[in-house]
Amino acid sequence: MTTFFWLSVTLIIYTYLGYSAVLAVLAKLIGRKPVKLPVTPTVTLLIAAYNEESVIAQKLKNSLALDYPRDKLQILVAADGSDDRTPDIVRQFAAQGVDLSFSPPRRGKMAAINRAIERASGDIVVFSDANNMYAENALRELVAPFADPTVGAVTGAKVIAKGDGALGASEGLYWKYESFIKQKETELGTSIGAPGEILALRRDLFEAPPDAIINDDFFMAMRLLRRGYRIIYNPRARSVERVSATAGDEMARRARIIAGRYQTLALMKDLLPWQKPRAVWQVLSHKYARPLVPLAMITALVSNLWLAVRGIGWLWRIIFAGQVGFYLLALIGMRRQSAGGKVGKLLYLPTFLVNSNLAALMGLWRFLTGGQSTRWQRVKRRE
Repeated sequence: MTTFFWLSVTLIIYTYLGYSAVLAVLAKLIGRKPVKLPVTPTVTLLIAAYNEESVIAQKLKNSLALDYPRDKLQILVAADGSDDRTPDIVRQFAAQGVDLSFSPPRRGKMAAINRAIERASGDIVVFSDANNMYAENALRELVAPFADPTVGAVTGAKVIAKGDGALGASEGLYWKYESFIKQKETELGTSIGAPGEILALRRDLFEAPPDAIINDDFFMAMRLLRRGYRIIYNPRARSVERVSATAGDEMARRARIIAGRYQTLALMKDLLPWQKPRAVWQVLSHKYARPLVPLAMITALVSNLWLAVRGIGWLWRIIFAGQVGFYLLALIGMRRQSAGGKVGKLLYLPTFLVNSNLAALMGLWRFLTGGQSTRWQRVKRRE
């Protein structure tokens, strides 16, 4: 049991702290900054919008105000399946050059994108969601690394809007942590993530994922790496969004992502860029270790309990008390989600970690039972 406990603790510590620490050291020793030049290729901003009547007008106004040559920017909305006013609202912007790709049947987000991309005229396609608002310079920052022909895709920073309470503060802290990791990965040659809300891709490299793929953005990232291209993370390209309306909504969103992560785990023999050992290590550490953390947490708790009950040293009782205390803090945080101030935010950090790993268990169950649909489900955001 002692071995099980320490293996579990080692996995948890490595996943959350060890990997980022090793990245930081390697980036300091052998890393280099990516090439960025003020280039202005033609760009298609492709916005996926399923039943987004509450935000689509704001998104289009935001897109039209971006600092990029208007004669080199196509704004294209893929709204397939929307049965609210989304298509009608988009049509109101036609005089300002906004294009609409719409078909009434709902076939899923990627089906809508696959159909819309045939109308894309830009050399670079920037994929975005309707609820993400871009910083004014986002497009210029996204295209700058494409001056390097080895770059196949560029991603930007996801920023959580301020003022959304403890859940928003915890989410914001998580994305700052993610930003640090992606920056260091990029300095080592390539990032391995490609979030669909702010992803720029060379149009001639676009490869539609199979219909059964849940995490289409991660699949596209892996395909680019296998084809020898790099993915650059540029934190100066910022995308701002509101946090999910409730912790339950956020768990549902994460559960879908983790179900897709397990799906790609099953496909990793044919998906990972084996010709790039460093990138393989990054994928295993950054993407594939995290879904295993809740299993490690359960193992650590159960093995610790066994050791404490067996009376093998007082240290095991202290460690077990610490684990129980952590989960009690998470429970308190769940009951005080609306609490403000530093105390409320501090209490919610254990809650955020526990909820994230509960979502991972939900994702595992959906993957094992085939209960996760490939169709994207709109998650309600705070207003």
